[in-house]
Amino acid sequence: MLTNDQIKKANQHYVLQPWSKQAKRNPKIITDSEGIYFWDENNKKFYDMNAQLVYANLGHKHPKIIEAFNQFKELEISAPGFASESKAKLAQKIVDLAPNNMAKVYFTTAGAEANEQALKMAKAITGGYKIFSRYRSYHGSTLGAGNLTGESRRLGSEPSPPGFVKFDMPYLYREYQNFEDEKALSAQYLTRLERQITSEGPDTIAALVIETIPGSNGVLLPPDGYIKGIEKLCRRYNIMMICDEVMSGFGRSGEWFACDHYDVQPDMITFAKGVTGGYLPLGGVILSKELSTYYDDNVFLSGATYSGHTLVCEIGNVAIESYEDMDLIKHVKQMEIVMNERLEKLRVYKYVGDVRNKGLFGAVELVKNKQTKEPLIEYGTAQGNDKQGYMRAFSQLLLDEGFYTFAHESHVLVTPPLTITAVEINAAMDLFENALVRFEEQFPKMNEGYPAHL
Repeated sequence: MLTNDQIKKANQHYVLQPWSKQAKRNPKIITDSEGIYFWDENNKKFYDMNAQLVYANLGHKHPKIIEAFNQFKELEISAPGFASESKAKLAQKIVDLAPNNMAKVYFTTAGAEANEQALKMAKAITGGYKIFSRYRSYHGSTLGAGNLTGESRRLGSEPSPPGFVKFDMPYLYREYQNFEDEKALSAQYLTRLERQITSEGPDTIAALVIETIPGSNGVLLPPDGYIKGIEKLCRRYNIMMICDEVMSGFGRSGEWFACDHYDVQPDMITFAKGVTGGYLPLGGVILSKELSTYYDDNVFLSGATYSGHTLVCEIGNVAIESYEDMDLIKHVKQMEIVMNERLEKLRVYKYVGDVRNKGLFGAVELVKNKQTKEPLIEYGTAQGNDKQGYMRAFSQLLLDEGFYTFAHESHVLVTPPLTITAVEINAAMDLFENALVRFEEQFPKMNEGYPAHL
């Protein structure tokens, strides 16, 4: 068994770490975990307020999941061309939880792959080749999903293949135009989107892909009428509506899928992360009845070695049973009230510009100046490069307090396991506030006297 020092040295020598320069990487080692907590190699306890990467919805070491690993009786592996009980049961469960126009599931191993498959299906069924997606979105880092993405992390996937078209989206906190209310703002964006659709030629457009609630770009909540308006445009011009629910699905927003909040029925929903509570990698595409019927008489020209992997699907079944046994959707709605109260309290702090939350899908947006709303990091800089180190400094303060989460550009996510209690939310958010106090002390005047060592 390797020592912690040996693990770190081997990791540095042999492992290519994502989204980072390699030379100075020094990742923590998780040595134990339980519920919403984990411990590092120094036995320091952390509140897992990002649910690892927004997938540990059931927390760590969930007893029913651990038991399922130990007691699995079905044939543990079978190629995707075979039927299995676990795959059939999970597909039925997912369809039953999804909007009532959904009919079938194609399983993948992750969210980016799910988005790739959805694009292939949309192009095959419609004959179009253009795919609309939004700025300030993230859909994965593979070639197709990377080019769906509308922020700086797509740069590693460019130049784009033909057909990827971006459009702008509402951003209530940073809106640059005047609007009477949210419905009026939605109408302005929808009008511009319709003009773009007609300019591109509706017959050439296969699909319009949205994160129902954009996640890693700051939990950008759509204004009233916006998502429904997108559905109407898709129906008007025979364009497929694909909702990326990789992050927002399986209870994260307070419903099984975030599109349930907005009374829409997409043509496809992509999912991953929470479907197994993160215990094994699984993703997929949920297809509507109409699309499923198309493949009754047309060959589905795709496949993957691990599609519907038997053991993985069984863990998905147990995860969904656990969601239901714990009445987790109701619990998330109750905890949303507590989380909203704590996030709203943060507005008094000097460098907090905005807070947003839906269910347990929250974000804090940091600014240099509350009046000008100047972001902590200029949006769209290469890979969110924090040239001055402010976000790195704040992230370190959070870690020092024992609050683990994910920060992207000027946003800090607050996305704990869905099992979190009110007591745990309050304790964790006390740590967040401690970090904000220390941040203000460290930088009494932003951009002045920045410590050289950072």
